[in-house]
Amino acid sequence: MAVEIGFFGLGMMGKAMAINLLRNGFKLTVWNRTLSKCDELVELGASVGETPAAVIKKCKFTIGMLSDPSAALSVVFDKDGVLEQIGGGKGYVDMSTVDVDTSSKISEAITSRGGHFLEAPVSGSKKPAEDGQLVILAAGEKALYEEAIPVFDVLGKKSFFLGQVGNGAKMKLVVNMIMGSMMNAFSEGLVLADRSGLDPQTLLNVLDLGAMANPMFKMKGPTMIQNNYSTAFPLKHQQKDMRLALALGDANAVSMPVAAASNEAFKKARSLGLGDLDFSAVYETVKLLQHSS
Repeated sequence: MAVEIGFFGLGMMGKAMAINLLRNGFKLTVWNRTLSKCDELVELGASVGETPAAVIKKCKFTIGMLSDPSAALSVVFDKDGVLEQIGGGKGYVDMSTVDVDTSSKISEAITSRGGHFLEAPVSGSKKPAEDGQLVILAAGEKALYEEAIPVFDVLGKKSFFLGQVGNGAKMKLVVNMIMGSMMNAFSEGLVLADRSGLDPQTLLNVLDLGAMANPMFKMKGPTMIQNNYSTAFPLKHQQKDMRLALALGDANAVSMPVAAASNEAFKKARSLGLGDLDFSAVYETVKLLQHSS
């Protein structure tokens, strides 16, 4: 690939995505706030940019995969950030999970300087990122989407173009709100089965054969009943997404009592120090509540 791509954010997801691109022949220049996280990528052939601005200057378009809205805004607006070098037809693809206002603010700032912007949050966690099986929810400038399709084809099994900026953010928040609510109901079911004298593994077998069978239950259930919460998607990020989804509900006058209760469970889990574990660790809060009642 002759075109060099920039990449910001080498956390659990970003690192897996960047490695996939390198292994599929793309040239990358990477940047991360903690520069030592770039070392493994350098060994695979990546270059390192000293600042986000330096990466933007070097590359035709750059991908951002940041942890939250604050980080996504910082890399764009801070000193040595994206805005210092964007323009002249350069593109910025923000694949972070953020709220609509954050995405719109970044879009307006970039396009006002002559740059192109696409939001493209992803559905999927660590394993799909490693396997190139993410679902990409893009919105913004169609021309940049078309340019990014070869990249998206490596990173994901399917990409959707959803129209104007904000629609990608909304879709991602709706998806993660449903996922978080399902995880809480699943956790309650596992505890109820156990306290009722049923074998939780048998419950998993029954669910897997019925209309509610889904990959999340199949993958998470066995590890949850073994109290194993090896992180695929950090609980603190799931709670952030629940909070942002509830704010979207407020803006659209949508009553979301199930999501609100689920958000409280994730907040409780964070207060117990479980924020860096997998989001399935919310199961621990359900068990704790049952023990204390």
